Amino acid sequence: MYTFIVGVILLIVGYFTYGKFVEKVFGIKEGRTTPAYTHKDGVDYLPMSTTKNSLIQLLNIAGVGPVFGPIMGALYGPVAFIWIVAGCIFAGAVHDYLTGMISIRNRGAHLPELAGKFLGNVMKHVVNAFAILLLLLVGTVFVTSPAQLLYNLMDGWTTMGLIVGGIFLYYILATLLPIDKIIGRFYPFFGALLLISAVGVGVGLVVKGAPIPELSLSNFHPDNAPIFPLLFLTISCGALSGFHATQTPIISRTTQSEKQGRKIFYGMMIAEGIIAMIWAAAAMSLFDGYGGLNEMLAAGGPAGIVSEASTAMLGAIGGTLAILGVIVLPITSGDTAFRSARMIIADYFKYSQAKITNRLWIAIPLFVISFALTKIDFTILWRYFSWANQSTAVIALWVAAMYLFIANKNYWIAMIPGIFMTATVTSYILNAQIGFGLSLTVANIGALIVTAGITALFFSAAKKARAQNLPLEEDISFYNKTA
Repeated sequence: MYTFIVGVILLIVGYFTYGKFVEKVFGIKEGRTTPAYTHKDGVDYLPMSTTKNSLIQLLNIAGVGPVFGPIMGALYGPVAFIWIVAGCIFAGAVHDYLTGMISIRNRGAHLPELAGKFLGNVMKHVVNAFAILLLLLVGTVFVTSPAQLLYNLMDGWTTMGLIVGGIFLYYILATLLPIDKIIGRFYPFFGALLLISAVGVGVGLVVKGAPIPELSLSNFHPDNAPIFPLLFLTISCGALSGFHATQTPIISRTTQSEKQGRKIFYGMMIAEGIIAMIWAAAAMSLFDGYGGLNEMLAAGGPAGIVSEASTAMLGAIGGTLAILGVIVLPITSGDTAFRSARMIIADYFKYSQAKITNRLWIAIPLFVISFALTKIDFTILWRYFSWANQSTAVIALWVAAMYLFIANKNYWIAMIPGIFMTATVTSYILNAQIGFGLSLTVANIGALIVTAGITALFFSAAKKARAQNLPLEEDISFYNKTA
């Protein structure tokens, strides 16, 4: 119990301390006009309040990841708490904040465009394809997972096909309509439901004295399961997730002032970390140890854990509300995944999205492909999603490190987690059956070599970019409120 409580406290303290430090390193300009005003189009670019932006950002980034990921990560034991806390403060929230703020400085640009500007045109094309693939996988996963939860909750009142069709219909509307029509209007209520349900489960764990295991040398993780690299891909959302880099530009286009960035980007990642801590603790403590957790996962998957834990902590009515809060998570990330994909493709081809017909030409093929992907086994999709997700985080962290290096600022805040995650995703793909299938020892050695090479290439490219005085932001002097 103490490990859990201390972890939550550290996350909150991290927002007020390290979050403030990262903001100072970046150097906000309160008088600089944001893309919400300079590129206002009434569809994707328009100013919204800090509260709305914060809750939308939280729901954008918090798919099933901070629930399902920590539940599966609980099998590694209390070490999962360390990764959630340290990963969130020093990697995930830094990743989200810098991605969002650099996007604001560059007309709300998405990751492919930022990668092209700071890492070269070849990377722009690579990241563009990579981001679209990731978003399609996310959108598809976030159709099937909430559909299963709803199907379980409704206890056979309807069919899975009808539920999936209803979710797709909602996604189409949320992808095509201006951001303030559905997302801006309903997300604050969804966000409140999410926070209340998560806090309810967390308070229930503490009040009822759930036997949450403490971190110790003898109980570091069960069965000596190899932590590296699997833990860092199993728990992504809630600690560090590249999916967030595809979502923050949605809100960078609606943010009113740079001073709001720490609350919106860094703060909402901390909130997601707290949600992850709660569900990891619930999974570790409510099912008679790791053997019971394994049996529950085999029987009903993470969705079954959510249902059982919610009902155990909050009763029938409160448990149902908690389950609804979890259902909201993937749905409110799936819709913005498709919206992000539409925006990235439109930016890539410089295709205006002011007219709904232009949006349809991009959106319809995306939904057709996603529907086809729903026929693939969920576990296979999730494996590829996990690797693609963390690889995207790696790219975003290197982009942020390059930006700070050129600006003569402390680039290590992005580079250190970037180096660590480069080694992680490389080791995973070299070792995994979906990759090269090498032994873990060989994979780790290969990962060290690849990471060293990428780091050397980074310094070479960064020094050239600094010498060439690469512009770091869009020139909007005409709009600026102050010089």
